[in-house]
Order: sequence, then C-alpha cells, then structure tokens
Amino acid sequence: MDVRECVLSAGRAVLDVVEREWQPLSPGELEQRLDQAVEDILEADLMARLEARPPPASPASAEPQVLPPETCVGPREEETPESREPMETDDGAAVKYITDLLQNSESRARMAGRARLSLCHTVLLSLTLLSERVSYRSVSRRFHLEKGNIHRIFFSFCERLNMLQEKQIRWPVGGDAVEALVPLCGPEKEQEEQQGVPRVLGVLGHTRIPIRLPIGKHDVESTVPEVKRMKKEAHPDSWLNLQLACDRKGRFLHCSIGRGSDMDRGGALRDKLKQQPDLMPSGSCLVARAGYPLTAQILTPYSGSHGPREELFNQMLEEHFLILDQAVANLKARFKRLRYLDIGNYERARAVVLTACVLHNVFLDMGQVVQGDVEREEAITREGELEMDDEGVRRRDAISDVLFKMFDSGSV
Repeated sequence: MDVRECVLSAGRAVLDVVEREWQPLSPGELEQRLDQAVEDILEADLMARLEARPPPASPASAEPQVLPPETCVGPREEETPESREPMETDDGAAVKYITDLLQNSESRARMAGRARLSLCHTVLLSLTLLSERVSYRSVSRRFHLEKGNIHRIFFSFCERLNMLQEKQIRWPVGGDAVEALVPLCGPEKEQEEQQGVPRVLGVLGHTRIPIRLPIGKHDVESTVPEVKRMKKEAHPDSWLNLQLACDRKGRFLHCSIGRGSDMDRGGALRDKLKQQPDLMPSGSCLVARAGYPLTAQILTPYSGSHGPREELFNQMLEEHFLILDQAVANLKARFKRLRYLDIGNYERARAVVLTACVLHNVFLDMGQVVQGDVEREEAITREGELEMDDEGVRRRDAISDVLFKMFDSGSV
C-alpha cells in the first residue's frame, strides 16, 4: 500500500474516532467539555507553579507562606491589617467547612469559569471578595487568574450558596422554636406567659445595602433645578432593602431582599404567619420597629405621643431591637463588600447579599463571631403608612396593661 494511502487511512480512522466521541453532544455539552479540558490544563499548570515555590527560610519569616493545595489556602499578595481582618486566623477552617458543605449539598452543578480552581480555592477566592474591600485586579494578582474568570467563578459560587438558603436560613419549628423563645421583659420573670406577657421568637427589621445605580435609571424630577437642589436621597434603586428576622443569638430565621423602591415592610411574612399560625409557638410573638404591620403575631412600638404605659412597652421592645442591630452590624463587619456593591445588575447584587446572609449563619454554626459597631438606621416608612389590624391593637394594649401593672406593683 502506498504511504499516502496509509496516511489517508489513518486520518479517516482518527476522524471516525473524533466523530463518535463528539458528534452526539449538543452545542452546550460540547462547549462544557471543551471548557473542562482547558480548565484541567490551566489548573494543573497553576498547581505545578504553586508546588514549585520554595518554602520560606524560617517559620518566623515575615513573608506569607504559600501552603500546598490540599490545605485549601491559595496564593496571597502582601497583606495589610485591614485586609487580614477578619479572615486571618480562621480562614483555613472556614474554607474547609464551607467546601465540605458544598460537596455534601444536593447540587452537583460544576463551578463556572474557564480557569476553574479546585473547590476549596474557589471558596477561598469568594470569601476574599466578600470579606475584603479589594478589587478584581488585586484578586487577579493574588490567585493568578484573569479578571473575567474571577467574575464568573465568584458568581457561580454565589449561585451554589443561594441554593442552601432553605437549609441555612430556616424558620424554627417544634423544639427548636421553643428553645429560641426569650421573655419579653427579661429572663428573671418566669411566670410572664401565664400572666399574659408573650415570649419573643425573633426580631424583625431591615437594613440597606448600597449598590451601583443600574444604567438608564434616573430621576426625571431631578431635571428640575429646584427639585434637584432640594432632593437629599439617592435614587431608590441605588440600594437593596434587606429584610431580616433573627433569634436571640443573632442567627437569621428569615431573609427577604427587594429593590430600594420596594417599600413593603413585612407584608409577605405577615400573610404567611396568618395562613400558617402553627409557625408561632403558643404565647409567642415577633417584635419589629415602627413601620412594620402590627398584628397578633408581630408587635410594634407605639408611635406618636403616649403615656407611661406605652413608654414602658416601647422600652421593653427596644431591648430586643438591639439584638437585630448587632446581628446586622456583625454581618457588615465580616462581609465588607456589603458596604457598597459595585454591581448594577439587581439579580447579581441580590445573589451576593443572600450569599453573605447564608454564610453569616454558617459562621455562627462554626462559633466564629465578628463584632461590628452598631449604627442606627433611620426608619424609611412614615407613620401615616403604618398597618394595624384590630387583633394586633387589642393584643398590644392588653400586654402593655399587664406590663404596666407588673412594674407599677413592683413585681418585676
């Protein structure tokens, strides 16, 4: 047989093999398999470069040590005190815990990104972006990845964490709900529930997360010079409204994220509690600041002018509000990215905020707490917009009467 015919025959055989391997794949599957092949090559090259780096001369060296891949600690640039906090000492344990959490979750979706890192390196990269006020350029140098790949990897991580919302941010039921209850006016009073004073299951409130104004959003009234000069607040869609309910330990029981223009305060949760009254243990309630609906399940303070009875009731509630204020402060202290999200896409900004809330509970489960400075936020809802149902008004008045009699008689 001629040499040329042998070459042609061999070529046809190779084409047949390639066709049998790739032809049945859809375009999406073909792209994914090609991505996987490229990513494996790039990851192998990255790991080889990391392993080839010589260790520091002394353990006491000031240079940050690059650990081997199995420790799940990636390459870092020179750090400042600001960038080391709060991920300095516990980052290895946190990365391992979250990696195991993702591996054991029902979702087996592959992390996106052509330069795919191992899962533990992906977790470390994402925690870095959430916990530090660093740019993609800085993270790109630290992890030796292109900025575009970092973007894809990070949002893929957020999507995976969002799938854990129902498991990590869950409403307590049964024994968990009973354990979460705390007295309305202090632990020293054991007979409060029998005397008509409820126990508190959680604290409901909200905070704002600034985001980049979406392209094309503008206030048409701002074109009028006088209105523009008088206007003090930014465009409503330049922030997200994060609505939370937490227990006495600061763990989030409920999380709802809406646009800045969405002025609803607890309406969906109110309706859910009315439709499913078994979610609230007998003799329990939620407490919320003014601006939330007053119902039999959600107690809010008295607004406007009031007497000593109402003042006492408001004082009892204020002590519980501090729990949520501290939880929100801890959330923003750990995840500094929430101070300002430079994201103009609502869905992606929402995914990042939800990821931080899920991780907040994860870190509490690990026993890692970061104390933030509490900043009191002004109420957004005006007094004229408050919602009160008759049952809620009656229950609040009855509770405030009992509290006033208890304190007036000196029984507390």
